[in-house]
Amino acid sequence: MVAIETKYLAPTNSRGARIKASTCTGFTATIPYPYTGNAEGPHYEAVKALVKKHNLDWPIENMRFGGTERGYVFCFDMSRVESCDK
Repeated sequence: MVAIETKYLAPTNSRGARIKASTCTGFTATIPYPYTGNAEGPHYEAVKALVKKHNLDWPIENMRFGGTERGYVFCFDMSRVESCDK
């Protein structure tokens, strides 16, 4: 399964707020925090930046996401768990 974790990075004295997206395989991308839209929108923008930066052929238009204490995790529809009924 491919999952992308995003997290909010608070502003510092030299940088504004940012959103960082990363995968367990080492792909990362960081964008300035866009102060528009809903809470999930900036995190999805970071996912799009990661895919574009690394020229990945991942179908992000059908991603699913969920919140964590650090941010969000996005995964693909193709990564669904199928029923375990016998």
